[in-house]
Amino acid sequence: MYKRQRLLIAGPPDERYPEAARRARELGIADRLDGFARTAFSDDDKAFIQNAVYFFLATADAKGRPDCSFKGGLPGFVKVTGPNEVDFADYDGNGMYLSTGNTLENPAVGLLFIDFENRKRFRLNGTASIVPAGSIEPAYLEAQFVVKVHVTQVFPNCPRYIHKMQMVERSSFAPRVGVTTPVPAWKRMEWSCDVLPEGDPARLPDDPGGRAGA
Repeated sequence: MYKRQRLLIAGPPDERYPEAARRARELGIADRLDGFARTAFSDDDKAFIQNAVYFFLATADAKGRPDCSFKGGLPGFVKVTGPNEVDFADYDGNGMYLSTGNTLENPAVGLLFIDFENRKRFRLNGTASIVPAGSIEPAYLEAQFVVKVHVTQVFPNCPRYIHKMQMVERSSFAPRVGVTTPVPAWKRMEWSCDVLPEGDPARLPDDPGGRAGA
């Protein structure tokens, strides 16, 4: 059993870490790991991001109250657009727009990418802005808007607690070229159907071709 040494630091705080986190960091190893953080993407990073079919987005409002959201799509719904820039499509959701509202109040965001099949993960921290979907070329299919992230930190995470899992089936709700995206069943339920925005596909009559989904 080895003794863990904790770092108690006096003096100016490191901008990347709140004081409480700095007090809990392990002496030596944390400083060494800091050297792996980058401000630009490697070729491997780009491939990982652009093949991703999901990631987790952390945001907080102006008062610091956090929210974590799952974002999913098909490969290419997240794109590397510069050495330290990424875009991602934001698709139709539950209408609460928690991530969007938080981003408008507080642009600081964190993105966590995990590959369960290969047991790999890494994180991005940065500042986000929201732009109209129509302002991006080539366009993201069925995106409500696009989120652009200026990345300030890129760093890998230890993968040892990632459970190995395999992809069974991609979501039928992820927009595809030439395929009508199904309507989620909850949008046709009595409690929701009368408050959907104008133009929502769920307001259309049932499609015998199978627009309704789970």
